[in-house]
Amino acid sequence: MIIVLAGIGGALPRLDILRCRALNGSPLTYRTKRVLVPCPRQGKYDKEPAVPLRDLLLGLSIVAIWALNIIVIKLGVEELPPLLLTTLRFLLVAAVLVPFHPVARHQLPFLLLLSATFGTLHFALLFIGLGQAEAGTGALLVQMGTPFATLLAVFFLGERLSPKRILGLVLSFGGVLVLAGGPSLPSPLPMALLLLSAFGWAVSQLLIKKGPNIAPLALAGWVALFAIPQVGIGSWWFERDQMSAITNAGWFGWGAVFYTAVMSSIVAYGMWYGLLRRHPVSRLAPLSLLVPVGAVLLGVVLLGESLNAHVLGGGAMVIAGVALIVIRFRALIGR
Repeated sequence: MIIVLAGIGGALPRLDILRCRALNGSPLTYRTKRVLVPCPRQGKYDKEPAVPLRDLLLGLSIVAIWALNIIVIKLGVEELPPLLLTTLRFLLVAAVLVPFHPVARHQLPFLLLLSATFGTLHFALLFIGLGQAEAGTGALLVQMGTPFATLLAVFFLGERLSPKRILGLVLSFGGVLVLAGGPSLPSPLPMALLLLSAFGWAVSQLLIKKGPNIAPLALAGWVALFAIPQVGIGSWWFERDQMSAITNAGWFGWGAVFYTAVMSSIVAYGMWYGLLRRHPVSRLAPLSLLVPVGAVLLGVVLLGESLNAHVLGGGAMVIAGVALIVIRFRALIGR
């Protein structure tokens, strides 16, 4: 996942803050020059109506796109080396987004830093890890980005852990231990790669929270642009026969380039941010938890992956733990 669902801590994400101002007419306040503080609640924000059927179906469509994205990556790395596939993905994302989403010059150093944590550390290791682990297990391990982000917020932002979030951390890390003992991870290496990928996502969310306010699609395009040489050099150094792979790649390889770049990163995230403008995060966070569930089921149906006790038990613990961290249940039920 590449999105802040509930901020790193309890504060509202920027899109929700802007929405709160529109609803309540309250001005934004600032704790510092760079960290936004949510505006005062006046009842209307807390008691949101249920998500309309149209938006619910749109949200489920986004979940399906993201769940299938894990399967597509798994199939793609069978025809293209993972770092080469990641590089081609970044090339396409940058080509589509950068010309239409300019950024200020002073924002470029921040985007360059983010390209290292988000582009290289998160995406590159995700593609490599999925080449060595089952798709469903990979999707579950990547969810650990949320617990990692929570811990980083405690250490670097001074945020406090509620008992509910502590329980969520215990459950999610316990789920990882259960998954580690299963047959879907043939060695410790893919688990380490996928957890490092999740950690890269968590560090990126911390940077985004503290960094300049950049439009989501602009951020995605420029991060991709700056990540191209980083991942490309990695492919040149660690992988072989790239030209042969490009020449011989079929529907799975080139389909993965298109799907991961256009459908997952541009179309799905564009729709998701549209939903965030209309609904509070507490209403949408449960939908995001369906992504690993869908990926596990698609892995079983499309790839013939096993659905054993380790995947069921460990996956349930990870998802339950993340749910306790990200979902504000009182807001969800309108209280």
